[in-house]
Amino acid sequence: MTRVRKKVNSSTGNIRIIGGEHRGRKLPVLNLEGLRPTTDRMKETVFNWLMLDVRNAKCIDCFAGAGSLGFEALSRGASHVQFIELDKPAAQQLSKNASLLRIDAESATVQQGNALQVLETLKEAADLIFIDPPFHKGLVQSCVDMIQSKGLVKAGSKIYIERENNSQSLHVPDNWQQIKHKSTQQVSAELYQVV
Repeated sequence: MTRVRKKVNSSTGNIRIIGGEHRGRKLPVLNLEGLRPTTDRMKETVFNWLMLDVRNAKCIDCFAGAGSLGFEALSRGASHVQFIELDKPAAQQLSKNASLLRIDAESATVQQGNALQVLETLKEAADLIFIDPPFHKGLVQSCVDMIQSKGLVKAGSKIYIERENNSQSLHVPDNWQQIKHKSTQQVSAELYQVV
C-alpha cells in the first residue's frame, strides 16, 4: 500500500538565519506536514547558550527538517554539519539551501534516511548535536540511547534537545549534565554537556 504524504501545498515558506555570516538570509522551506522549524525566538535562546561552542564545531542535526539549527550553526562558524532528514523532498531542499548559501560539501553533508539508522553508521564524535524530532513520535529517547551507545559524543560535547513539553521523562546517560533549560507552553528546550 502506498503511503500518501499530505502536503499543505508544495510551495514554500521560509526560515531566517538570525546571526553570523549569513545573518538575515531567508531560505525556502517546503510546507510539509509535521515540519516544524525552530522559531527565531527559541533559536536565539539556543545560540546564546552555545555562543562559545559553535565556532569550528563538528555538528549533527539529527532530524534536520528545514535545517534551521544546522544552517544557523554554519552561519556562526561551525566547521561541518551533518544534516539527517527522513523526508526525501525536505532532504533535497536542504541540499539546495546549502548551495544557495555556497556552503561546500566539506562543510555540509545531507543524508536522507532514518536518523537512528544513519546515526548507527557514523564513526566520529561530534562537538554539538541537535535533537529536534517531530513531536509525539517518541524519538528522543531512542536517539539519545543511540548517540551514547555509538560513542558519538565525547567529554565537552553539547547536546541540544527540543521536545514537546508534556512528553515522557527523559533518561540521559550519567555523564550528560543538564546545563540549560527553558520551557514554553508547547516546547521544552534542554542543553546537556558531556562531562
